[in-house]
Amino acid sequence: MNVMRAIVYVVPTFLSLIALIYPSHATEPATDDPVVPSFWNPKGVYDRPNSFPEKIQFLASDDFPPFVFRDASGRLTGFNVDLSRAICIELGSSCSLRIKEFEALVPALVEEEGDAIIAGLAPSPGLSEQLRFSADYLKLPARFVTRKAENAPFDETAMDGVKIAVEAGSRHERFALKFWPEALLLTYPDLSKARLAVQEGRADAHFGDGLALSIWINSEASQDCCTFAGGPWLEPGYFDSGLSIAMRKQDIERSEAIDYALRQLAQKGTFRELYLRYFPLSFY
Repeated sequence: MNVMRAIVYVVPTFLSLIALIYPSHATEPATDDPVVPSFWNPKGVYDRPNSFPEKIQFLASDDFPPFVFRDASGRLTGFNVDLSRAICIELGSSCSLRIKEFEALVPALVEEEGDAIIAGLAPSPGLSEQLRFSADYLKLPARFVTRKAENAPFDETAMDGVKIAVEAGSRHERFALKFWPEALLLTYPDLSKARLAVQEGRADAHFGDGLALSIWINSEASQDCCTFAGGPWLEPGYFDSGLSIAMRKQDIERSEAIDYALRQLAQKGTFRELYLRYFPLSFY
């Protein structure tokens, strides 16, 4: 059975996914260096916008670690905070960040209380009717985790009888049911129980969100039990949505400028530096 696999260290592959199953060793980097995703074609030719906005007031919520949160001293920090600052520096625009409750972000943007939402919104059909979205600046792949103590290497091309723990009703469960029908799926009512199943050895692997798992692996809750195996998975219709910046539908100039800035930050290595700062255990 063919399953789509994205090779994240070759830039165009988010736009042209390859219809092959690659053995897990083929998707692992050749060195111990963390894999940093790149979403822009380095050989692409993009026009520089004719003008840049004088200011960008970003809107965000402050309870979205590690993207936007307050540190122990109450200072606002996070990946999105630094990314928004880098965008403004790249464009030579003045920059500010206004904090709102997550549910109030879209109404605030529509009412022109800010210029752009940087808070993990994905361009769903409903939101796309109201808002204009930048290109994705971060995709959220699915990943397997397995116990470090296991002797046999995990092979996602040989899943007959393999016990996979998943959250019931999740897109990860739906994906596993479709593409690994020969596996033994263990469903749990929440993520903590699914993770505990592999942690305690009742499951051979857990299949879930790569970002959340990278944080869990490095936390005390995991008790240093587990590591990533195989992947990443970015199958269209399941795991291809990502994080982007939302603007008002008519704000074409600002949208083009932000897309330009994101490309420039990727090409200059700024995005890589930010990614490794906040995600030292890469989820790719």
